[in-house]
Amino acid sequence: MSSTDLWTVGTIVGMAVVTVITRSFFFLSSKPWSLPDWAQRGLHYAPIAALAAVIIPEMVMTQGHLIDTWKDARLFAVAAGVAWHQWRQGVLGTIVAGMAVYLPLHVGLGW
Repeated sequence: MSSTDLWTVGTIVGMAVVTVITRSFFFLSSKPWSLPDWAQRGLHYAPIAALAAVIIPEMVMTQGHLIDTWKDARLFAVAAGVAWHQWRQGVLGTIVAGMAVYLPLHVGLGW
């Protein structure tokens, strides 16, 4: 085994140990544990923030650069999804409306 292989194995084992230790803190404590109120309020926004951090760049960027043409199916799909959501407030309908616009433009026209 080369030194690189040992380094890789050691790194993987170290990460596994850190993961097990950090996840078992809740089980090792004998008294009940709760988050402060400010942290609980902040956790309400965490899923929205994470989703925005992943989805928004995908909607407006291509390979790390902002979309520079209006002939991009994603722009029209986002507009359709936003319009549907403003009209009906449904998540499933938003996805269906966006994909109903995206697929014909992307597959049919090659945008």
